[in-house]
Amino acid sequence: MTIYLDAVWALNFFLDLMLLMLTKALARDNAGKLRMLFGAFIASLIVPITLYFPNSFLNGLPGKLLYSMFIILCTFGFKGFYRMMKLLLLFYFTSFAIGGGLTAVYFLLANPVSVTENGILTFNKGYGDPISWIFIIIGFPIVWYFTKSRMDEHAGEKIRYDQLCQVNVKMNHQTFSTMGYIDSGNQLIDPLTKKPVVICDEVFLKNWFSDDEWQQLKEANDELALERIPKEWENLIQVIPYQGVEGKSMFLLAIRPDQLIVEYENQNLITGNVLIGIQFASLVRDDSYHCLLHPQIIKLATIQSA
Repeated sequence: MTIYLDAVWALNFFLDLMLLMLTKALARDNAGKLRMLFGAFIASLIVPITLYFPNSFLNGLPGKLLYSMFIILCTFGFKGFYRMMKLLLLFYFTSFAIGGGLTAVYFLLANPVSVTENGILTFNKGYGDPISWIFIIIGFPIVWYFTKSRMDEHAGEKIRYDQLCQVNVKMNHQTFSTMGYIDSGNQLIDPLTKKPVVICDEVFLKNWFSDDEWQQLKEANDELALERIPKEWENLIQVIPYQGVEGKSMFLLAIRPDQLIVEYENQNLITGNVLIGIQFASLVRDDSYHCLLHPQIIKLATIQSA
């Protein structure tokens, strides 16, 4: 039997690339194109490994699981065990979903069961023939697109008002971007200026600070010692009093940004009339967003077409 390794390898590479792209879309990850290509290449190496080393450890269940984790690490990097497991499960979910979809379409269009002259039922697999290859090449992108469209539509219906969107923050003459979450439950307003308060975590805010400056800011927050605030930021930081969940009076350090831009429903919502509260920790474990937006921004910001 002749096996065209280059053709099988190339097909496997493109299929793995599409699976990783779908995983990225569902996880709302920001992995770059080169990382996606590299991850697909690593995933496709299973083809020559299987052919040349059929008794390899990677051909067993434990080996496949470890290899899948290696693919996720190569593609998305390591930013915590929770996030890695989430991406790994999404990768398997997309694989099973598309594989199941292809199988369903195949059985819908084909006639896998036939009757012989002796009246015996037989099962026709059809693996390896040209029709099966054409079916995979054509059917895989169709099922992939259908799966992604349905997932996007479901996410849109589920999130509706509370949703993720791109946020650009300009402070101290520097601009950085992250994902923000519009939370209808966030009603924090500065009692003095009446400005809505947006919460950003340290993962995002540390882009503007050196390690020493961030440590000074943290000490100022923990001990409420405002004199420890870095001198460069003294005129941009203020204290916001608020009432915690337990009813206790608490204080929050907040920064006055130069500008905040929210990309919402194909429009840019621009405002400077807002405060950014400092969260000295991550907002979520999977780092899907680093900014908790105030719903008033949607109503009060200046609208500009994207």
